[in-house]
Amino acid sequence: MELANIEKLVEKYLDAETTLQEEKVLQEYFTSNNVAPHLYEYSYMFSYFKQSKDETFTKTIQLKPERTNRKNWKWLSVAASVVLLFSVFIGHEEYQKQQARKQFAQVKEALQMVSINLNKGNEALYAVSNNINKGHDAIGHLSTYEETVNKVLNTVK
Repeated sequence: MELANIEKLVEKYLDAETTLQEEKVLQEYFTSNNVAPHLYEYSYMFSYFKQSKDETFTKTIQLKPERTNRKNWKWLSVAASVVLLFSVFIGHEEYQKQQARKQFAQVKEALQMVSINLNKGNEALYAVSNNINKGHDAIGHLSTYEETVNKVLNTVK
């Protein structure tokens, strides 16, 4: 094989532009004993490639399916979404309950204030009613006094 042709093929090989036939030519050249001294470093590489073709792996390989990880991540994201929606729903319900408690407390306070003021008004009405009753009793006494005075005056005349 012409040395210039081999050097061109090595350049093409290093640029990853060779065909399979050209690589076979390089393989044959570098595994032979007629390698030029300045290209001798490539012979190690091609002899390794030749030797590695003959190697086989005898142990069984346990492959884990990739879908389980993806499936787990999918289920994890679905579960996280469900938990998030559930917590938002519960949080909203608790917020509504808290608002209802505040409104109830405000209404209760207002009704207690109205009740206290009505009780004060009732006390005032009882006081007025008692005074009216006293006045009514006084008028009843005056009417008895007037009848007595009229009887006395009628008998004196």
